[in-house]
Formats: sequence, structure tokens, C-alpha cells
Amino acid sequence: MMKRLLTVSILILAFASLHAQNVIDLIISEVMLENESSVTDDFGDHTPWIEVFNTSQGTVNIAGCFFSDDPANLTKSQIVKGDLRTKIGPRQVALFFADGNASKGTFHLNFPLKGGRTLYLVSNDGRTVIDSLRMPFVIPKGQSISKFATDNKELVFNDIHYADPSPRSVNGKHSQKSKAQIIKENDPHGTTLTVVSISVVFFALFLLFLIYSLSGNIFSGKVKLRNPFKREGKVSKAAALPAGREDEVALAIAMALHAECGGETEAAIALALHRFLSECTHDAEPYVITLQPRRGAWDDKKRNFRKQPR
Repeated sequence: MMKRLLTVSILILAFASLHAQNVIDLIISEVMLENESSVTDDFGDHTPWIEVFNTSQGTVNIAGCFFSDDPANLTKSQIVKGDLRTKIGPRQVALFFADGNASKGTFHLNFPLKGGRTLYLVSNDGRTVIDSLRMPFVIPKGQSISKFATDNKELVFNDIHYADPSPRSVNGKHSQKSKAQIIKENDPHGTTLTVVSISVVFFALFLLFLIYSLSGNIFSGKVKLRNPFKREGKVSKAAALPAGREDEVALAIAMALHAECGGETEAAIALALHRFLSECTHDAEPYVITLQPRRGAWDDKKRNFRKQPR
């Protein structure tokens, strides 16, 4: 049992580790080439910066990955390992400064950004390009290149625009209106929302009233459910003949048979009809009478055996 628990624990940790190291969920979300008044680095300098965004719901460690602006040299600047700050949380960003001096720290690259080149984010294997961004030759002053999410909920980034710098924040199409904003514009006083809410509540209460009323009548016996297994066409003896008339009918049949035939035959038939009408169970079938007499001591076959002398 302990071995199984240990195996399952190891598999869970391995899966979590693989999920945490899923660097393909990283994108280059924003780049600023000429930083004059935007965010500063740890030394207070305005240097070009690169924003990396984690689109997944798990933590991704970017340590060991590479930045490059040369397709022939994808391992141009590596992000050092051992710094806990390289772990990017779910839907979080990390900012890197391209000042050409990697000795300043973990988040500094050893090459500066230049217009007209393509910036690459490369996996820690040094070959797989995770994401790239084409940098134009000329960028309006004070503007950055941003990848905007086409869907603020899904955060699918495939639209690139010039925009005001927004480091360390998610770039979304702020012109998109949420459902709450649309409802507020179409119904400023909340009349529609109030009517819908009250209707839903009253419908739910009415449905509960019907359910409890029906179940109460069933359990109290006021409403009787039909038995689906009950055989149709079965006629009771009380409905077939008036109460107390079975013996009279059997006697009348016996007297009629005695007048016509005489002997013991009519007595046997009369007895059979009497038992059919009063004592024995039978099947109600068209033009067929099935007798099921009760078995007594006289029907015991053991009494028919002849005793053999010893």
C-alpha cells in the first residue's frame, strides 16, 4: 500500500513539475525600444525593455531560456538560473531590460534592441522558438509595440499595435465591453434584470409548490398511483355474481343435471362449479375455465403405494 501511495505521489509531483516548466505558454507581450519616460530598471536608468507574459494557469519558470535578435544565434543572451524571481505566476508578467550589460542582474540582456530586427524568445534547449516579435524601424516617440488579446477571457494574443507603454500589466483590447457594461448601457435602471430575477424566483417557488403538493398527496393516500404490473381484464368473483348466490347457482345446476342425466356425474360437476365459484382460484379467459383445486390428504400419492411384506 505504501509503495502505491509513493508511486502516485511521485507521478503527481512529476506532472506538476512538467506543467510548471511548460515554457511554451510564454509570449513576448510588449517591447519598448526608446524608453525616455517609462519604467526604470533597478539602477534608475531608462533602458529598452521586454515584457514576457504567462498565458497559462500555472507557474512557469523562464530560467534557462534565451533572448536573441539573430536567427543564426538563438542563444545570444541566456536568463540565469537560481533566481526565484524567474518564476512567472499564472497570468503574470516579467520585465527584462535590453541594455547590453547582463552583469547588472538576472533581468538584463547582453545586447541592445534595434529597430528592424526580430526578437526571439527561445526555449531552454537553445533551438525551439517559443515566440517572436518583429520590431519596426521607426516607432512613434513614447510608444511601445504591444500584443493585444483578441479575447480578454481566453487571452489569445495575435494582434500587434502601437500603444502607450503599459509595463507589468496585461495588454487587452480595452475597447471591448463586458456583458455587464453592455447590460448597463441597454438597461440603465435595471428594470429588465429585476423582472427576469423575480420571474426566475417565482417560477422556482411555483415548481417547488407543485412537487411538494404532489408528493404529499401521494404519501397521504389521496392520490393513488396505478399499478403498471396489474393484469387487465381480470374479473372478480364479487362482480361476476351477487354476494351469497354461489351456492344457489351450483344447486340449480346440479338439479338440472339430475333431472336430465341422474347419477354421480352431475354431483361432480356441481361440486366443481361450487369450488370454482367460491373456494378455488382461477384464470379469467374467454370461453375457458381453469380449475386449480386445493391439494389435501387424499391427493397425497404416498397413500397409493402398496405395502410390501418383509
